[in-house]
Amino acid sequence: MKKLILILILFASIGSYAQTTNDLINLLISNKLISQEDADSLRADAAIKQQEADAKKKSFQLTAGKQLQLSAYTQIRAQAFEEQGKFSEADIRRARLDLKGNIDPYWGYKLQLDFAVSPKLIDAYTEYKPFDFLNFTLGQFKLPFSLENSTSSNKLDVIDLSYAVEAYTSRGKDVIGNHNGNDIGFQISGGFFDYNDAKLIDYKLGVFNGAGINVSVDNNKYKDVVGRLVVHPIKGLDLGYSTYIGNANYTYNKVTDNYIRNRYGFDLNFERDAYSFRTEFLHGTDGAIKGQGYYVQAGYYLLSQKLQLVAKYDTFDKNLSLDGDKKTSYTFLLNYLISPNSKIQAGYVIQKEETNEMNNNIPILQLQIGF
Repeated sequence: MKKLILILILFASIGSYAQTTNDLINLLISNKLISQEDADSLRADAAIKQQEADAKKKSFQLTAGKQLQLSAYTQIRAQAFEEQGKFSEADIRRARLDLKGNIDPYWGYKLQLDFAVSPKLIDAYTEYKPFDFLNFTLGQFKLPFSLENSTSSNKLDVIDLSYAVEAYTSRGKDVIGNHNGNDIGFQISGGFFDYNDAKLIDYKLGVFNGAGINVSVDNNKYKDVVGRLVVHPIKGLDLGYSTYIGNANYTYNKVTDNYIRNRYGFDLNFERDAYSFRTEFLHGTDGAIKGQGYYVQAGYYLLSQKLQLVAKYDTFDKNLSLDGDKKTSYTFLLNYLISPNSKIQAGYVIQKEETNEMNNNIPILQLQIGF
C-alpha cells in the first residue's frame, strides 16, 4: 500500500516540477520500493511528460533576481513599388526585445529595445500602482495620444500607420522627427466606476519634455501636456478623446525657433465576435500651419482568429490653407494569424494625390514573428 501511494504521488508530480519528481524517485529507490530499472523508466516517462507540458505553455519563467517577463517580436516587410524610379525592397522594420516585471505588488518596470537598423532604447520606465484610480509612471514611454499610437505595433491589424498619426504623434512625418510615438516625462493614470467587468472611464495625463526619445537635454524651456480620456459605454465599444499642448524647437523656412505644436483628436473602436471597426480624426497645429486627417478601418475574420480581411480608408491634409496637398489611400489586407503574436500580412495600397496624381500603388507583404 505504501508503495502504491508513493507511486501515485510521483505521477501526480510529473510535469509540474522536475526536481520534485527526481527526489521522489530517489526516495522510492532508497526505501527499496522500486528497482533501478523501474526508476530509469519513470525518469524517462517524466521527461516525456515535462516536454509535453512545456509545449503547451503560453509563457515561461526566466531566471533572474526577481520574476520578470520576456517577450520579443520582429517585423520583416517587402514592398513592390509601382512608382517609376523606385525599386522593390525588403526591410526589417522592427526587432524588439521587451523586459518587464514587478519589484513588489505595487511597483513595476518596463525596458524595451529595438535592434532594427541600429540598437535604440524605446521604453524605460517605472510604474507605481497604489490604486485603480491613481497610478504613476515615470521615464520614457508611449505618449497618451491617439488610438493608433496607443496600440502596440505588433497588435495593429494594418501594416502602416495613418498619415495623420505619422504627422502628429512624434513619428516619421512629425516636425520633430521620428521618436516612435514616445517621449520622456511623468504621467498619472487610472480608471473610475466599475461597469461590465471593467472601468467605465480610463484616463491618462502627463507632462513631457516634447523633444522625443533618448534626448538627455531638453532643447527648450517648455514642457508639453498630453492627455487621453476613454469611455467604455458598452462592452466592446471605446470612445476616446486626446489632446496635446506644447512647443517644439525645429527649423521652418530655414529659421530654427520654438513653435507651437498642438494637437487634438477623437476616436472610436468597436470589436465584437468576428467584426472590428475603428475610426480616428486628428487635427494639428505646427506654428502657423494647421492640418488634419482621419481614417476609417473595418475588419472581419473569415476564419475565427485565423484569417482576417481588413480594409482601410485614410486621408490627410497637411496644410488647410493650401489647395492641392491632400493625400488619400485605400488599403486592402489579408492577415493570417500563425499564433497570437505571429502573423503574415499581405495586401495592396492604392494612393491618390489631390494634384499631380501618379502611379505609386504598393503591393505589400509583412511577416511578424513574436513570442
